[in-house]
Amino acid sequence: MQAWQVHENGEPSEVMRLEDVETPTPGDGQVLLKVRAANINFPDALMCRGHYQVRPPLPFTPGVEICGETEDGRRVLANPALPYGGFAEYAVADAAAVLPAPEALDDAEAAALHIGYQTGWFGLHRRAALEAGETLLVHAAAGGVGSAAVQLGKAAGARVIGVVGGADKVAVARELGCDVVIDRRAEDVIGAVKEATGGRGADVIYDPVGGEAYTQSAKVVAFEGRIVVVGFASGSIPSPALNHALVKNYSILGLHWGLYNTKNPKLIQHCHEQLTELAARGAIKPLVSERVPLDGAAAAVQRVADGVTTGRVAVIPGLTEGGAA
Repeated sequence: MQAWQVHENGEPSEVMRLEDVETPTPGDGQVLLKVRAANINFPDALMCRGHYQVRPPLPFTPGVEICGETEDGRRVLANPALPYGGFAEYAVADAAAVLPAPEALDDAEAAALHIGYQTGWFGLHRRAALEAGETLLVHAAAGGVGSAAVQLGKAAGARVIGVVGGADKVAVARELGCDVVIDRRAEDVIGAVKEATGGRGADVIYDPVGGEAYTQSAKVVAFEGRIVVVGFASGSIPSPALNHALVKNYSILGLHWGLYNTKNPKLIQHCHEQLTELAARGAIKPLVSERVPLDGAAAAVQRVADGVTTGRVAVIPGLTEGGAA
């Protein structure tokens, strides 16, 4: 089969190589899946660089989120068991963690429903207990993780403020359903949030960016608000001033979605059922901005790493250069 291999750490476009390799053999409790679509996540780029908390042995195939097909023809969602990741024609996954793909979504959309939407659901509902009528602020609202949080926030009845970087992303955030969109490159985020909330601030803040975004969050979080720390796409990990959290009565909530796989896997299944229902009634629909063939994966991962994409980018092994599957 064909698979992208990383033999040394570095930038994705430099270290990912498309090679002919043996089709992987599943181990005990694992299943072999034909990859129908693989969604690109920021952690794929971090793993290529050697900067992610999970460091698979070299060489490995990136791709942590797929829609695949079982040998008996079932369409499923899975997180491949590295080093046999999803940017390949076949991947391996733990059988117990495989989930049925929602019928309402195509392969690329289904592949994008898993990590980003589960992260959003756990962050907004399990950790922050977002309520209808509250104000939700989402950083990087036009990106893969942020776009999921925007849709989930609207589905929960929240008023959603999206922060983005650039006029093109402003349009995307509006299409996603943001009630207010702030372009951090052209506006003062702190002033704009305070104006949009009458000085009260946001009840829940969803931050996959870190760095300056977190600094802004601490200044605009409402009384008894909750800041959900999801990741650090900016590359800068903030050091929060806990005395500030004390005097303003707000909570800082960490979210590592992967822990639920080991600590409470039943919640993963429950979350998937909730997401499937939301997709079936059209309340959520992953924004897939690009569908690229397998040989375009390295360049696409690099674009995600560089922060120039919107929504999700999916790798489709059966796609030709002309766009036909």
